[in-house]
Amino acid sequence: MNESITSRVRPGAFNHARSARLLVPLLCLLLPSLARATIKVGVSDWTGWVAWYVARQEGYFQKYGARVRLIWFPNYSDSISALSTGQLDANSQTWSDTLSPLARGLPLQVVLVNDNSSGNDAVMAGPAIRSIAALKGRTVALEEYSVSHFVLYTALARAGMTPSEVHLVNLDAGDAAAAFMTGRVDAAVVWNPWISRIEASGTGHALFTSRQMPGLIPDLLVAQRASIAAHRADFVGMIRAWFATVAFIHTHPNQAVRIMAKVVSMSPAQYKVFLPGTRLFGARANLAAFDPHNPTSLVAVEPAIAKFLRTYRLIEGSPDLAHAIDSAPLEQALHR
Repeated sequence: MNESITSRVRPGAFNHARSARLLVPLLCLLLPSLARATIKVGVSDWTGWVAWYVARQEGYFQKYGARVRLIWFPNYSDSISALSTGQLDANSQTWSDTLSPLARGLPLQVVLVNDNSSGNDAVMAGPAIRSIAALKGRTVALEEYSVSHFVLYTALARAGMTPSEVHLVNLDAGDAAAAFMTGRVDAAVVWNPWISRIEASGTGHALFTSRQMPGLIPDLLVAQRASIAAHRADFVGMIRAWFATVAFIHTHPNQAVRIMAKVVSMSPAQYKVFLPGTRLFGARANLAAFDPHNPTSLVAVEPAIAKFLRTYRLIEGSPDLAHAIDSAPLEQALHR
């Protein structure tokens, strides 16, 4: 069962806890380790983040000494706000959604790359449209300023086009897919399961996918700088738990899918479509992502993402990348 940031105490719980309140201070004196607070980590509906529930289910947090409380956010943007306002120690969010608070000077740091979208986001069009260039003058449905918008922006730029050469219709992914399949728009930029549903319906095919923009849609674990300092052992343990989780998903995909599907109230068969389009990052991929000399590293792809954000005035100023990425917990996790 997911725990929301707005979860409430059960009626009557305070009465049952009355005697326990007397024991807690004594236990904390006798066993100081019990007094160490858990880190609160926000999670939303994306495969690379839902996978944290595999870590919890398989006992990897406990195995690697990470005291973690996963907090589910039905609305992803709420989780970003919760981290920025200090309600969370860490959050699951994209690099693009992290650059704006960094540019405002918020003390956040990336400590782990969970995955890259590698086909789970796509520009979908009807059979008559065979190229991005053929979208000129056409209507395209997408959620404005989201990752979907960034995918279209990148696809247009590579085709030598500008955003003004298409007509945008602002709809969320489900509504965008529905508008496309019923012929109300010429194309739609969506993510799975909408990609697979459009393909299964025979109404469209992918013109461009996130597989063609490696490194540009990284999904991350981003933490408060103060929380990293105060709970370093937990973050190191969480990173080790993540690597064990990636290995488990690769070796036991059906079991992992059952766990993740339950979290988002889908059937395992429905959820399976997400795995091929999500490149989960193990230790080696994380080291590459944190290496500024790697052409698809976080630092290397930042200018392309920032250009999109500035085009639509979604960011002001420049993030201090020198302090935006903390590789120390990763390095510690890899050197036991």
